Amino acid sequence: MSSLAISGTRESGQDVRTANVTACVAVANILRSSLGPQGLDKMLVDEVGDVTVTNDGATIVGLLEVEHPAARVLTELAQQQDQEVGDGTTSVVILAAELLKRANDLVAARIHPTNIIAGYRLAMREACKYIRDKMATPVEKLGRELLVNAARTSLSSKILGSAESTHFANVAVDAVLSVKTGGGKDGVPASYPIKSVHVLKCQGRSARESELLPGVAINSGRAAKGMPSRVAPARVACLDVDLRRTKMKMGIQVQIDDASALNAAQEKELDITRDRVKAILASGANVILTTKGIDDAALKYFVEAGAIALRRVPLADVKRVAKATGAVVQGSLADLSGAESLDASQLGTAEEAAERRIRDDTVTVLRGCRSTAACSVLLRGPNEYMCDEMGRSFHDAICVVKRTVESGTVVPGGGAVEAALSVYLDNFATMLGSREQLAIAQFADSLLAIPKTLAVNAALDATDLVARLRAAHYVAQTEEGKAGLAHTGLDLSRGVVRNSSRAGVVEPALSKIKSIQFAAEAAITILRIDDSVDVARKDADPEG
Repeated sequence: MSSLAISGTRESGQDVRTANVTACVAVANILRSSLGPQGLDKMLVDEVGDVTVTNDGATIVGLLEVEHPAARVLTELAQQQDQEVGDGTTSVVILAAELLKRANDLVAARIHPTNIIAGYRLAMREACKYIRDKMATPVEKLGRELLVNAARTSLSSKILGSAESTHFANVAVDAVLSVKTGGGKDGVPASYPIKSVHVLKCQGRSARESELLPGVAINSGRAAKGMPSRVAPARVACLDVDLRRTKMKMGIQVQIDDASALNAAQEKELDITRDRVKAILASGANVILTTKGIDDAALKYFVEAGAIALRRVPLADVKRVAKATGAVVQGSLADLSGAESLDASQLGTAEEAAERRIRDDTVTVLRGCRSTAACSVLLRGPNEYMCDEMGRSFHDAICVVKRTVESGTVVPGGGAVEAALSVYLDNFATMLGSREQLAIAQFADSLLAIPKTLAVNAALDATDLVARLRAAHYVAQTEEGKAGLAHTGLDLSRGVVRNSSRAGVVEPALSKIKSIQFAAEAAITILRIDDSVDVARKDADPEG
């Protein structure tokens, strides 16, 4: 470390490389014990005392206050994996840290970082090519059962991976398939916008009573008991407008000489709200959602018109309903002349809107929405912490199902892909005569960190299990007629190796490919750093 003329400190060469690797490995070690179906949970407490209990990698690194800039690259890596794929966040961080650790050992052995980077890039390309050509299985061959198995595999490492995993896997598959768009004879490719799947969390009852609700569910009930509990068909007005009694703004003064003038002013305030409500009802709306409040005097008109009005609905829910029903969110009812009205073309439509009572909570469900397919999933749990973790787990499951149906291929889980790639890259490295051979061999060994960690977290003999796993994949790649062994993965409940595909342990091929690509690119990004300059902050001049 040296001092600079720019009043800062400089760290270079092997020192900065070792510091970066140490910081990244520290982040990976936090996540390591949470990997796999036998992984443990983490409890994180923020500065205000809010508690989060989870084993989701993206959530953990998102709540960590990471100061080291190199370690921050890994936290962003996990969040990118979560956005792109939805699952595999812990694996990608562990793999990136392992690649960095082994690269640092090569640098210490006088292998230039440029050779290591070239070897890592070549290994990454070969690994992704091998997955696509040799290990991927088309989804069409197995149909719905394969989608359920993919969701169950994702849920196996979550709080929902117990006896209810099959139930939640089926709910996840039904939810994703119900929001399908395109894929018809018009040639538009099918897509599955999972943002149309709304997850509601209600405390009480058992997790088994969680269910799929067709349509859009809003965690809000009627503003008045005199309103109907069901209307069909529903004509929906989505408003970001206050329907409470209009009051004069702060700072405005009105001089009133007698009591009758005061009554007239108050009556005019009420008239403004009444006219606004009448304009809404005149448009034909019979379901009104607003993010603001509704005055008690205004509720009378909605009750008399037989309409359902919901007040203080979160803006995100209003936008979700508007997207599903084809409505336009109105920030104001005034036109250019100042007159207030609501055009019927701004309304959305649905087959029905109905209120449903769920224990102590009330939800309103809009079914048969006109514009886009939508559904809601009601998650039940004993407390807030479990409901939040169930929501994170279910999000990962629907992301996995979406990626599976969109990419159209799956690969065996349980460490099968990593073991197969390790054997393949080891053999591939021996065919090269350059120094990249050493980097590719280390890349192959780094991939074994995933099955090793799975075995360690399951309290099994990792050395023995991984050796048997590699032996099976070596036979599959070198002997004719043994291709079936390419699907061999770990059975962590019995401590043996088995055919993961037959056991229903599968993952989207895209998830594995993205994990390897992201981990390799993150490792290369950090490996390229050979100088760190920490510029000292200038102290403020006390004299100004």
